[in-house]
Amino acid sequence: MNSIEYSAETDVDAPAAAVWALVADYGRDPEWRDGVATMAPSPPGPVRPGTTTDERMRAMGRAYRNGGVVGEVEPGVRFTWRTTSGVDADGARTVRDLGDGRSRVRLEVRLRPQGAQRLLAPVLRAVLRRGLVADAARLRALAERAVQRT
Repeated sequence: MNSIEYSAETDVDAPAAAVWALVADYGRDPEWRDGVATMAPSPPGPVRPGTTTDERMRAMGRAYRNGGVVGEVEPGVRFTWRTTSGVDADGARTVRDLGDGRSRVRLEVRLRPQGAQRLLAPVLRAVLRRGLVADAARLRALAERAVQRT
């Protein structure tokens, strides 16, 4: 097995622009991504090609520090990312406008286990699946609360 891939989608009762503002600002990741203690994007604010990240997180009882870089960006719609240090992973975040103040967000991750982690692939797959589904639900709740306050 070379990689573990998973994606999660959720519909959000919030306009696409509001959801994009959350998913495209890495500085807000600790608000909705479980295990992320800090995420420091450079430069701060909405992603653009070349934005770098310094992520510190905890997963499966271990602390991780991952560097990352943003690849392609279609503002308001989609961006791709990949790690540059730490775990070997890449993915994308997409927001689609559904009309009537609703949107759909899709989180995609591809993880390439290294060394002994390959033995844990079945466990990693299950953890990744549960984690992305839970992250998407927290993101939905955060976006919907923000819209209700305005």
